[in-house]
Amino acid sequence: MLRHINPEANVPKYTISAAANLVGLSVHAIRKYEREGLIIPFKKDSNQRLYTDSDIERLKCIRQTITEMSTEGIKRILSLIPCWSILHCGNSDRENCDAYTGYSKPCWVLKNKGEYCKEKDCRECQVYYSFGNCHSIKDKLKELL
Repeated sequence: MLRHINPEANVPKYTISAAANLVGLSVHAIRKYEREGLIIPFKKDSNQRLYTDSDIERLKCIRQTITEMSTEGIKRILSLIPCWSILHCGNSDRENCDAYTGYSKPCWVLKNKGEYCKEKDCRECQVYYSFGNCHSIKDKLKELL
């Protein structure tokens, strides 16, 4: 069962330097995680990155996990989240979607998405925001078993 997401947890309010201080990471590390597709910050028109409380939790999870494995390992774990089951896309859509057929990147990083997700904003996607902390990922895996 997915945890209820507090709407206030998704209000962009932290600059990248404030987020780095809260999580104990460098600004450079957060930018690297963004390039790797592990986090999607809000961006103002000026391109300034802003982070939410949910993003802070995601960064804490990444930081905790990175002490045990590489960024590539985290991407592979996140790629195993069954987005097609969560979003209930059709069989024909699944056949043309790299998230369904592949296992190297999370669905929100992929370029070849099925029609269902093609025009959607990954930042607003249930799959992305529902799995921002280690507990929610583990809960989903337990649910599948």
